Amino acid sequence: MTTVAELLIESLAEHGVTHVWGVVGDALNPVTDAIRQEDRITWMGVRHEEVGAFAAGAQAQLTGRLGVCMGTVGPGSIHLLNGLYDAKKSHAPVLAICGQVPRPEIGSDFFQEVDNEVLFSDVAVFHATVTDPAQLPNLIERAGNAALQHRGVAVLTLPGDVGGLDVAKHTRTPRFVTDNPPLPPSPTSVQEAAEAINAAGSVTMLVGQGARHARAEVLEVAERLSAPMVITLKGKEGLERDNPYEVGQSGLLGGHASAVAFEGCDLLLMVGTDFPYKEFYPSGKTVVQLDIDGGSIGRRHPVDHAVVGDSRLTLQALLAQLSPKDDTAHLDKAREAYASWRERQDAIADPAYESKPVGLLRRKVDNPDGRVRPEVLAAAADRLAAEDAVFTTDTGMATTWLARYVRMRGERRLLGSFNLGSMANAMPQALGAQALDKDRQVIAFCGDGGLTMLLGDLITAATHDLPVKLLVFDNGRLGMVKLEMEQVGLPEYGTVLHNPDLAAVAESVGVKGIRVTEAGAVDRALAEALAHPGPVLVDVLTNPDEVAVPPKPTVQQGWGFAIAKTREFLDSPE
Repeated sequence: MTTVAELLIESLAEHGVTHVWGVVGDALNPVTDAIRQEDRITWMGVRHEEVGAFAAGAQAQLTGRLGVCMGTVGPGSIHLLNGLYDAKKSHAPVLAICGQVPRPEIGSDFFQEVDNEVLFSDVAVFHATVTDPAQLPNLIERAGNAALQHRGVAVLTLPGDVGGLDVAKHTRTPRFVTDNPPLPPSPTSVQEAAEAINAAGSVTMLVGQGARHARAEVLEVAERLSAPMVITLKGKEGLERDNPYEVGQSGLLGGHASAVAFEGCDLLLMVGTDFPYKEFYPSGKTVVQLDIDGGSIGRRHPVDHAVVGDSRLTLQALLAQLSPKDDTAHLDKAREAYASWRERQDAIADPAYESKPVGLLRRKVDNPDGRVRPEVLAAAADRLAAEDAVFTTDTGMATTWLARYVRMRGERRLLGSFNLGSMANAMPQALGAQALDKDRQVIAFCGDGGLTMLLGDLITAATHDLPVKLLVFDNGRLGMVKLEMEQVGLPEYGTVLHNPDLAAVAESVGVKGIRVTEAGAVDRALAEALAHPGPVLVDVLTNPDEVAVPPKPTVQQGWGFAIAKTREFLDSPE
């Protein structure tokens, strides 16, 4: 006979799931036993269920298949929530298998009991509790299909007395629907958009994740229109490499060239992006927005012409109606601004920067302790990493440095908590990515605050022999919060982190640790880490006062920093 748990795990194995992440617990013992007997799936025990949810979400994003995590009754399921919310906002298909108290005790306020239906009602596109084996395979299929078709989270709850029950003889193995054909645009909307673009003088493109699979069409449109292209952070993967129209990013991560591109255009063409920061959009421009989700159109910025459909199909239809724009003055100006900005950024990333006149002067102002500039670490990672490396990044300043210095060339992949903006995601996502392929480089840009929040799962890297490379921007600060305080004139408060020697901590749990205190040692340390066959943590003591200047710094921001620094000086005990 086959049990409920065995049928569930068999269906996941048939779908192609290779790992299930979580912490074992009594209500789900039949499920973990079913995993033990299934050669195609490996149980990935973690120290905190949140790590398991992040890891499962990372695998879903990289493969397009279901990522799977587990949490047992009450607290175990609650711990999944943050990682599941990240999967929801990243549109990653994740199945969470959650425990529940035995059926007779449901609703009695039993030990550890929580109401899973209420708990997961906001995060999940589907949630249900299996109370009878006769509900299978229907409930399993509905859960898997909901996650895959809606690109979100499905939660299947198993009471403690259900997983081990036998299903009826000859019950078929559940199967999931993986086909999700692209949506073509309406011809009328394409025609109206084309007419607006043809009538405009200069065009700038803002392109995001939703157009990554349409790289060829995106580049052809940019060539046809002589349009500079601002790429969002999530669009870097797939769109950044070998792109002669790219002018970097906007928002706090970007540079001056994006402002030049936005301000100098007559029409803004948005493709596959939901870029959220309204203050960085240009005003007074005609706006055309292409998106697969009509609900996303116009919610960030007013739109004159909306086109709903798959970006590749839409751009193909649009190209047939676009007239060439041969004047390259707008493109040339934006590209020149971008080249100049990159040259300035590259100068700061030179390990010898502070031995040169400009660097010496700047060091006295913003780096008197001579700590490693984070730009040096980020640039070295880009230079030394493989062309197919997977990068993960913590939310905050680590993402800023990755956005500016790591180029998504070759077959590189990029993961982060880019919509939820959670702390502590980089290491768990790296674990998920590395479990898929132990021979592929996986490099995590970790903030010291993020890493120490889930520090216990360093042990997971060692336990499962996952050769992740964890690069820690150890500035002893919650860096982005410090920046946000100082921008509005507040002295930093509550942001200082009293960190241990993180390399020594890594060594204590079986992970190779390397500590770096000088810029000249960064390349050597990273080369050593990348050559090591197991997990490595590189603890780099970086400058806490490094500031990433946004594309259009305001006078108000400048005054804010000046006032904040004055207050910090006056408050200093020294």
